[in-house]
Amino acid sequence: MAAGAADAAAAAAAVVEVGSAGQFEDLLRLKAKSLLVVHFWAPWAPQCTQMNDVMAELAKEHPQVSFVKKLEAEAVPEVSEKYEISSVPTFLFFKSSQKIDRLDGAHAPELTKKVQRHASSASFPPSANEHVKEDLSLRLKRLTHAAPCMLFMKGTPQEPRCGFSKQMVEILHKHNIQFSSFDILSDEEVRQGLKAYSNWPTYPQFYVSGELIGGLDIIKELEASEELDTICPKAPKLEERLKVLTNKASVMLFMKGSKQEAKCGFSKQILEILNTTGVEYETFDILEDEEVRQGLKTFSNWPTYPQLYVKGELVGGLDIVKELKENGELLPILRGEN
Repeated sequence: MAAGAADAAAAAAAVVEVGSAGQFEDLLRLKAKSLLVVHFWAPWAPQCTQMNDVMAELAKEHPQVSFVKKLEAEAVPEVSEKYEISSVPTFLFFKSSQKIDRLDGAHAPELTKKVQRHASSASFPPSANEHVKEDLSLRLKRLTHAAPCMLFMKGTPQEPRCGFSKQMVEILHKHNIQFSSFDILSDEEVRQGLKAYSNWPTYPQFYVSGELIGGLDIIKELEASEELDTICPKAPKLEERLKVLTNKASVMLFMKGSKQEAKCGFSKQILEILNTTGVEYETFDILEDEEVRQGLKTFSNWPTYPQLYVKGELVGGLDIVKELKENGELLPILRGEN
């Protein structure tokens, strides 16, 4: 009993709550020598409460890791903006006061994996969980095969963090090549390990079907010789894809999250309204596809989300839907009567 009480006390000490941006910055400095996992949450989102329970269990397994279980995203807008928090729950991982990784969404298995990986790779005393660490070569093989075309780069396609990565993304987009990416700045183990795995010392690195094609110079040569288009699958044109998506169902809602799990207050409200109508509808999570998220704003000439479509035509966002409901016009529109 005494040992169990001690474990519980240690776990409680490792899980803290932060209520302001100042407290957050103080905690980053205070915990600079350890791994810090921060949960950006919202009180209206039940999935956040569930993930707090997961964090409590992880704190018991990893007493050397510090967890912030409740940092309300909307209460610290300057912090949320700095770290691009657009939905809840979102988890950020810090070492030496620097962000090293993130996880968007209520994915308990993935959160567990990331905590285990970063905890075991840090300069902490050895723990009983070190055997969980995934074999690096198997992990690199899985990552290089994660999509038909994989780009290992600094940053993301939306925000490249070096000139070479930016040029590579521009070339791939110019040729309408469909690819996924991995930010090597978010994972030092992958960043160093892939150099030996591929026998290629620099980044970016571009893979097709798990095989290394090369870096920026090689891709430029392939572009000049017109070979690039023959080795990479093409992405469907965005406008055509958006037309298909907006007509996927008679009533389509583009939102943050899904029917089962809204990830922002506006999306949650519009779901509640639609659910009262009894009309069937489908949803698309714009957080899962940055191309759709940005492209639909131009396609519909509507800058915010959620967006509601009926038979491929934009109805509007939350305010419009609220007005239509109050005027008694929403149900006829959803049924296609107007």
